[in-house]
Amino acid sequence: MKKQIIYFCLALVAMGIILMLPLPPEIKLESKTIALTTAGKASLAVLTMVVILWVSEAVPFAIAGLIGMSLLVITKASTLKPLVVDGFGNSIILFFIGVLIFSAAISETSLLERLTGKLLYKLGHSPKSILLVFLSIGALLSGWITDMAVAAMLMPIAVTVLKKAGAEPLKSNFGKALLIACAWGPLVGGVATPAGCGPNPLTMTFLKDLAGIEFSFVDWMLLGYPATIMMIPCSWLILLKMFPIEDINLKVTEEDYHKQVDKFGKINYKEIATVVIFALTIFLWICGKWISGWTGGAINYLGIKFVAITCACLFFLPGINVISWKKAEKNISWGGIILIVTGLAMGMTVYKTGAAEWIAQIAFSELGVLHPVVIIFAVVLGVSLMKVMFSSNTVTGIIMVPLLIALARNIGLDPVLIAIPAGITASLAFILVTSTPTNVIPYSAGYFSIKDMVKAGIWMTIMSSICVTISLTIFGRIFGIIKF
Repeated sequence: MKKQIIYFCLALVAMGIILMLPLPPEIKLESKTIALTTAGKASLAVLTMVVILWVSEAVPFAIAGLIGMSLLVITKASTLKPLVVDGFGNSIILFFIGVLIFSAAISETSLLERLTGKLLYKLGHSPKSILLVFLSIGALLSGWITDMAVAAMLMPIAVTVLKKAGAEPLKSNFGKALLIACAWGPLVGGVATPAGCGPNPLTMTFLKDLAGIEFSFVDWMLLGYPATIMMIPCSWLILLKMFPIEDINLKVTEEDYHKQVDKFGKINYKEIATVVIFALTIFLWICGKWISGWTGGAINYLGIKFVAITCACLFFLPGINVISWKKAEKNISWGGIILIVTGLAMGMTVYKTGAAEWIAQIAFSELGVLHPVVIIFAVVLGVSLMKVMFSSNTVTGIIMVPLLIALARNIGLDPVLIAIPAGITASLAFILVTSTPTNVIPYSAGYFSIKDMVKAGIWMTIMSSICVTISLTIFGRIFGIIKF
C-alpha cells in the first residue's frame, strides 16, 4: 500500500513539473515549423502520469486510463466530447468484445483439450517433440483466440505431462522449457492475425484514424504469419539450447489416449456449433473484401469489426446456446476494454494536439537517414526492449504507434513502414514474466524462475526482431504492402 501511494504521488509530481515547465523553442525544418502547444504539453504531462501509474501498477490499468481521461479535460488538453468519441465511440471496441466472446465460448467446450491430446498422442515421442508440439499449438491457436486464453489452456495440460514424467519444479530443464513454451507459443502466434492480441487491431485503427490508411485483415496476415512461422523453430531451438532436456520418453500410450477420449465423449452439438461459427468468422474476416467485390458492393459491410461482433452473437441464439451470457460476462476482460478505450482517447489527443509530432521529431528523427530495412529492425528491437518497462502489450501500442505515425509523416516515410513493426512487436514480451498475463499464467505453475525466463528471453527477443524484420522486408515488398 505504501509503495502504491508513493508511486501515485510521484506520478502527480511528474505531471505537475511538466505542466509548469515553459514551452520549448520551436523546431524549424525546411518544409515547416514544429511547435509544442500548451494543449500538447498538457497532454504529454497527463500521459507521463498515466504511464507511471501503468508501469508501477499503483492503480489498476483501467482506472489509470480513466484518471487520464479526466485529467485531459481538467488540464484543457481536450474537451470531454472528443475524448468519448475517440475512445468509447471507436468501433474497434466491438472487435475486442467479439474476440473475447469467442475465447469464452471456445473455453466452454473441450475442443482445445481434444486437439492437444490428439497431437500429443500422434507426435509426442520425446520431450523435444512435445516441446515443439506445445509451441506450435500455442502459436496456431493464438492467431485466432487471445493469447492469454491459450496460455491458460496449455498450462494445466503441460503440468499433467510433467507430473507423469516425474519432473520436479525449478529442477527439471524439461519443466522449465515446457512451461516457458506455454507462454512463448501464444506470444509468437499472437502476431499472426489482427485477432491475435490487442495491439494488432489498435495499430490498424491508429493507421486509419491518424494516417488515413486502410490496413486489411489479409494484409496483416501476409506479414504476421511468416513472422510467426519463422519464430516457432527459433523459440524451440533457443529453449533446447538454454535448457538441455533430460532423457525422458513421454509418448502418450494408446490406452491413456482412449481414456481421455472416453472422458470427453463424442463431439457434441455445442462443439460442432462452435467450430462452424469459428470457421464462418475466419472465412468472412479473410474474404470480406473479396465478397464485396464479387457482389458489386451490394455486401460492403463485412469489415473485421462487424464480422467479429455479429458472429459472436451467434453463440447465444436460441437452439445454439454454446455459452450463457452470465458465463461469457465473467470471462470478458471489461478492464481490458476500458484500458483500450481510454488509451485510444489519450493516444488520439497526444496526436491531435501536435505533441506526438513534436516528441517524435526529438526522439526518433534520426531514423529517417537509415535504410528502410534498418529502420524496421530498429523499431522492432526498440519496442521489444520497451516491453521490459511497460507492463501491458496494449499500453506499449498506445504509446508508441501514434508517435511513430507522426514521425513517419514528418520525415516523408510510409507510416506503415514503422507503425506495423511497432504494432506487431508490442505483443512480443519474452524477457520479463511481469510484462504480460500470458507469461504470468505458466510462471504460476512454479516450474521456472524469473531468471530462467530472462536468460532465454534475451536471445528470443533478438531472434524475434530478426524474424519480424525479414518478414516485413520480404513479404511487404512481394505483396506491395509496405513502400520502401
